Amino acid sequence: MALIINSDNASLDEAGQSTVTPVEPGTSEAGQGFSAGERESAIVRTSLVGIVANIFLAGFKAAVGLISNSIAIILDAVNNLSDAASSVITIIGTKLAGKEPDYKHPYGHGRIEYLTTIVIAVIVLWAGVQSLIESVQRIINPEIPSYEVPSLIIIAAAVVVKIVLGRYVKRQGERLGAASLVASGTDATMDAIISFSTLVAALIFIFTQVSLEAWLGAIISLVIIKAGIDILREAIGKILGERVDPELTQNIKQTINAIDGVHGAYDLVLNDYGPNSLTGSIHIAVDDTCTALDIDKLTRKIQTEVYYKHQVILHTVGIYPTNTQSEELRAIEQEVTELVWSHQHILEVHGFFLDEKTMEAYFDVIISFDAPDRMGLYNTIVDEVKTRYPQYKWRITLDSDISD
Repeated sequence: MALIINSDNASLDEAGQSTVTPVEPGTSEAGQGFSAGERESAIVRTSLVGIVANIFLAGFKAAVGLISNSIAIILDAVNNLSDAASSVITIIGTKLAGKEPDYKHPYGHGRIEYLTTIVIAVIVLWAGVQSLIESVQRIINPEIPSYEVPSLIIIAAAVVVKIVLGRYVKRQGERLGAASLVASGTDATMDAIISFSTLVAALIFIFTQVSLEAWLGAIISLVIIKAGIDILREAIGKILGERVDPELTQNIKQTINAIDGVHGAYDLVLNDYGPNSLTGSIHIAVDDTCTALDIDKLTRKIQTEVYYKHQVILHTVGIYPTNTQSEELRAIEQEVTELVWSHQHILEVHGFFLDEKTMEAYFDVIISFDAPDRMGLYNTIVDEVKTRYPQYKWRITLDSDISD
């Protein structure tokens, strides 16, 4: 698909007037409104802040843990180092993902960000497993910790720093549409809770001489492992292909439906080639009297408006003709549509067209994945429609519930 864009970055209506205003930073979906360079620079800056903060925290906690002989604090320091490593990988992944498309990768390299997220998940899992092993060994062979007031003050300060860092990184990730930053921010907030738990355990030991260090270390390890699994699951889901955000798909359809000449937008398919790199296709319903020139103008306008309002490239705009010349045919459409909707688990009926010359009739039906027997329901609908109007050759398509 080639977008026809004028020097003002807007589409033109038939009178040659600008009809689209490009999105402004922060005014649309997460990460949109930023150029690739701006987004990359912001992610790198945020990651560098995380690296510096986590290295300092790791150093302080490691010193406190060794002095106090606290396994929980030492493991917390190791977790900070893994967070710093994750930020380094985020920077590398962002740089690689920003490479221009080439012959072998015409859709760009954006999915590298998802691969680097998998690497981060593996690092987190490794840290969690190693710390769990160490904690279990301490449970079997316990050692008595020793705390000093300065150590507790450092831990308390680390809690505050982690809360601030977590909120900052997560907010930046949401603003930039960077899942790796969102995960890092969430992980930092979780670290703050873990550090606070370590502080509580220290206070319990000081006042009761009951050591919960090794057990707390085991709990921290399990939390770290869970975080790694969650990050891994999300990254794999992105690569496999997840359902696109319903708010985005609804907004795209609203944009298209608002264009003169469009009677409905259906079958929106979006492919994710990396953060904010969505391409796809859609079908629209138009009058059956439209000429090829009318359709060409309409298609170009749709592609341009969707790109500038939502930063989504529609490679293909398919066409569904709508009967406009006969009230009788429109009545048949209404009756067939009502017949289909009388069944449960029907999500949409669209693309109806009846050709009196060939006596062929078409429409698509979307049946929910929740239906106990989708194919059985589809066959029932086909039989009922053919029984009601046997004079027509019915071509009924079973569509998948791909987008909202």
